[in-house]
Amino acid sequence: MSIAQLIYPKESKNKTKSVNKPYLSKKNIIIFNDDILAINSIPLSSVDLIVTSPPYNVDIDYNLHKDDASYEEYLDFTAKWLKKCFDLAKDDCRFCLNIPLDKNKGGHHSVYSDIINLAKKIGWKYHSTIVWNEQNMSKRTAWGSWLSASAPHVIAPVEMIAILYKDKWKKEGGSKKSDINKDEFMAWTNGVWNFNGESKKRIGHPAPFPVELPRRCIKLFSFVGDVVFDPFLGSGTTLLAAASTKRKGIGVEIDKTYCELAKRRLTKEAKITQSTLI
Repeated sequence: MSIAQLIYPKESKNKTKSVNKPYLSKKNIIIFNDDILAINSIPLSSVDLIVTSPPYNVDIDYNLHKDDASYEEYLDFTAKWLKKCFDLAKDDCRFCLNIPLDKNKGGHHSVYSDIINLAKKIGWKYHSTIVWNEQNMSKRTAWGSWLSASAPHVIAPVEMIAILYKDKWKKEGGSKKSDINKDEFMAWTNGVWNFNGESKKRIGHPAPFPVELPRRCIKLFSFVGDVVFDPFLGSGTTLLAAASTKRKGIGVEIDKTYCELAKRRLTKEAKITQSTLI
């Protein structure tokens, strides 16, 4: 079944009265220009794997999203979209959630811990964590009290990839066809991943992640042909990885400018030719 057939079945007793048309639709790739909290175009319990990096609330200059809310507002927003993703997930869905370890801009907060606790309250179950070492020490722009014990700041130049699941960890559905080789499996099941981040200038997005991140998550945690979902698609990296690994991909992006960027990248890098463009 193609993605289009999944979302627009010919006959359905539970058809939504108003279903948004996709910004881009190809046999196995769909992009929606919509808000993850409002979208009604994706069937419940239809997603095999979620791979995403949500806004970090560190005042990044996105076109539409407000990235400088209070921490309480940020956690409230996070709880809402985590619940929406939970509803869209199959019982054996895995969730690779790329989030910061902590935050010191505008106050010190244990972001990773707080979001994991929110996810568990919603119903997501915790499995493990991958530490992504971006190997980028240039992030260290503040040391607090320089060479003094009065008020030093400790900054870890890493990000976290929390591995969650909905109900059952063992995948029993799908094609059961894996495309990961021995060397990849041995390397990637080591919970510290070392590869560089992505260039904002090269991609044209203020907070892109490298395609290596979703590629590893997709090959390690899903079968060929599974449905991979990114609720904060941004520049389209997750769908690039899905297309290159023969998975079906669904992305939601609130900003039309970034939808267009994702479409261009898919066309150029994954050779996806548009069949529907609104």
